[in-house]
Amino acid sequence: MRIGELASATGVAVETLRFYEQEQLLTPPRRSRANYRLYTEDHLEQVRFIRHCRSLDIGIDEIRRLLSLRSHPNQSCLAVNRLLDEKLLQVDHRLRELQDLQAELQQLRSCCTAPATAADCGILQSLEQAAQPDH
Repeated sequence: MRIGELASATGVAVETLRFYEQEQLLTPPRRSRANYRLYTEDHLEQVRFIRHCRSLDIGIDEIRRLLSLRSHPNQSCLAVNRLLDEKLLQVDHRLRELQDLQAELQQLRSCCTAPATAADCGILQSLEQAAQPDH
């Protein structure tokens, strides 16, 4: 199949497929006599794997490591476990940051409980105060 067909089959843009190829996440495809890339079912599986990893917010370097481990099925999966443990720690950290952000936004929202003019808006006043250099 050609690149457009692979893009359609996976829901991944052609530019993204070229990027994956450039980043060596995809096995280099054969070329036709007219120099078109010719992709196989293996490429389809690779792209689906990459796409799923991306949906889990796994980065390109991490995907590269996973693909390397995947291509050596007799190796220990300890490295895969470590990678996922690192990702879980990152998610925990982001959750704490988001909870802090939520609390700050809720506190800010409580500064304006009744409709008023923008000049009297407690939220705008709080934002302005927080933006002062000595604050």
